Amino acid sequence: MEHGDVTNNTVISAKDLSLTFQTNDGPVHALKDVNLDIQKGDFVSFIGPSGCGKTTFLRCMADLEHPTAGSITVNGVSAAEARKARAYGYVFQHAGLYPWRTIGGNISLPLEIMGYDKADQQDRIKRVLELVELEGFEKKFPWQLSGGMQQRASIARALAFDADILLMDEPFGALDEIVRDHLNEQLLHLWARTEKTIGFVTHSIPEAVYLSTRIVVMSPRPGRITDVIESTLPKERPLDIRDTPEFLDIAHRVREGLRAGHAYD
Repeated sequence: MEHGDVTNNTVISAKDLSLTFQTNDGPVHALKDVNLDIQKGDFVSFIGPSGCGKTTFLRCMADLEHPTAGSITVNGVSAAEARKARAYGYVFQHAGLYPWRTIGGNISLPLEIMGYDKADQQDRIKRVLELVELEGFEKKFPWQLSGGMQQRASIARALAFDADILLMDEPFGALDEIVRDHLNEQLLHLWARTEKTIGFVTHSIPEAVYLSTRIVVMSPRPGRITDVIESTLPKERPLDIRDTPEFLDIAHRVREGLRAGHAYD
């Protein structure tokens, strides 16, 4: 794909993207003929059953996996070039904080690797801790924080070097529902304040509907896109919006898309 094929507002563009893993038991078709454009400032959730390729697709964006057919561009260049340009932060399913480093030390790690000076590191640590509402926790160790706070620290680390794209792989999947609801609210506020482009993998229909401007529904392996749902919800979303008919209608369409995806089996 040439750079000129990407519109000014298209941040991530996948074209006929397929990925097949070679295993001892034969080939595994993780993704097949995936086409999707993600626009600047979008909050796009990927939802589908386990093994549908949603995490694999996110990892292709991040240059952690490599398509076997088709193409993917990030900011108009290859995923590899975008990775070298530090185009995105990546948040994994588990916080992945080093227990021997303080929260500030964990957040500074990518900054140290990238060669930011000490004063700049401290400024960035302070700013991102404020963004995730963890002011005052810089000198604490991960084991002194709850699971939800650790995951917020992990998000802060991904934001520290100011990438425009935030890729999140089920970051709240292991947390209880009350904590998850709170972090969903916080993530929407963070997105509104930073105007990042967010790609978010989830198994939860309410989470996908609550957070997203667009919901990408994927089928079981080989992973295909069965539906792309544009949200009609307003940008301001209190938690009780989940009880509205509009929310329930979108959730119903997601559920129908998941059901239709199983018809491929």
